[in-house]
Amino acid sequence: MELDPVFLSRLQFAFVVTFHAIFPVFTIGLASYLALLYGLLVKTGNPAWERLAEFWTKVFAVVFGMGVVSGIVMAFQFGTNWSNFSQAASNFIGPLLSYEVVTAFFLEAGFLGVLLFGRERVSPKVHLFAAIMVALGTLISSFWILSANSWMQTPAGFEMREGMVHVTSWVEAIFNPSFPYRFAHMVMASFLTGGFVVCGVSAWYLLRGHDVEANRKALSMSLWLLLFAAPAQAVIGDMHGTNTLEYQPSKIAAIEGIWETESSVPLLLFAVPDQANQTNDFAVGIPKLASLILTRDPNGELPGLNEIPRDQQPPVWITFYSFRIMVGLGVLMIAFAVAGLLLRRGGRIYHNRFFLQGLRLMAISPFIAVSAGWFVTETGRAPWLIYGVMTQAEAVTPSLTGWMALTTLIGYILVYAVVFIAGLYYLGRVIRQGMVEGDVDDVTRAMRPMSASHVPFDDGQYQAPNAASRS
Repeated sequence: MELDPVFLSRLQFAFVVTFHAIFPVFTIGLASYLALLYGLLVKTGNPAWERLAEFWTKVFAVVFGMGVVSGIVMAFQFGTNWSNFSQAASNFIGPLLSYEVVTAFFLEAGFLGVLLFGRERVSPKVHLFAAIMVALGTLISSFWILSANSWMQTPAGFEMREGMVHVTSWVEAIFNPSFPYRFAHMVMASFLTGGFVVCGVSAWYLLRGHDVEANRKALSMSLWLLLFAAPAQAVIGDMHGTNTLEYQPSKIAAIEGIWETESSVPLLLFAVPDQANQTNDFAVGIPKLASLILTRDPNGELPGLNEIPRDQQPPVWITFYSFRIMVGLGVLMIAFAVAGLLLRRGGRIYHNRFFLQGLRLMAISPFIAVSAGWFVTETGRAPWLIYGVMTQAEAVTPSLTGWMALTTLIGYILVYAVVFIAGLYYLGRVIRQGMVEGDVDDVTRAMRPMSASHVPFDDGQYQAPNAASRS
């Protein structure tokens, strides 16, 4: 049986990146939240902030460990599956990944040990500084990674010579046309992810009556964040859409299900795209709204996919539906943020069981939305790997066979399944233990980040020592 190495390599990379991306997007938001908690602790000395900071540091340690494990193989795939791309783009991608290591990874790794294990070894202000540096490191890391990805979407500041990318302007290449919007969009998604997870866990604790004082504080401050971040994300997404229309019109056509170039285009709420016949079935839309949103003119013209050859059209159905999942969850996030504002009167945000149960369910929504957004970003540029410069077929390793790609894909699925199940189980144990008075002794020497959670993996009878045991 003949297997397509290009399709399987795309599927493999999509699986690995989708699995890995949910961890950094959480740790970026959570690292900033930890810096805020430690800052409040230093300023006020309130034990509630201390309990919150210690608990969410445990969660951060577990998620960070899972992110490291899941991300190790991504770099290898550039060499094993996409060697033509690695060679052609090495003059740009190589330095950017090096900059990420030098400016972000070293900074993050250097202060991570102080954050996780240094609370009893350094002063509170030094510990706070470590938390800020870890948060800064996560943001710098996302800066370089998203710059590289954005350059592949909207390449700039380079020229091709003998099949190789040669940078002519590092400023134009790094700050390529889509980078500011994509970076802002991803950072805001990270804050939303952290905010909704904190809200969901805090709501669960409040429903159980666990450490009410601390979890009321966590829920209240997270809802304030969401009230501003969720609408801001919609504004950033709108700006990102107009930028995409300018530089990647085929992606916009796939997102909106536009086949023929036309004016006064409706915004399709639902449809069944039929790429074979270049049409939509069962279309339900709002007249002229797509034109209004994208061109700021209800009668504006939008390009259709018929403008480009069929073999250069992106897969419409996954781009079309992924975008609607992302936007639908974004609208739901805004609704919960506004509901939180309305329920503040009389402290109803802490007692309304329907709202608290809803927040519990919403804790998973940012991860789904982020995954859907990545599907839109990556499938919408197909068949290009470097948009308009190198196709995916040209970028794949020449000697790679379909069976080789399938074998490694199955291997990744099996290994990642074990990592994910074990990680979720362990994270569940950490969350079920909750916040405790007088946490375990930080002075013990730890060998890895996940040990900072101080929760055994296989002992269901674990009890944290009381405060008197710490001396």
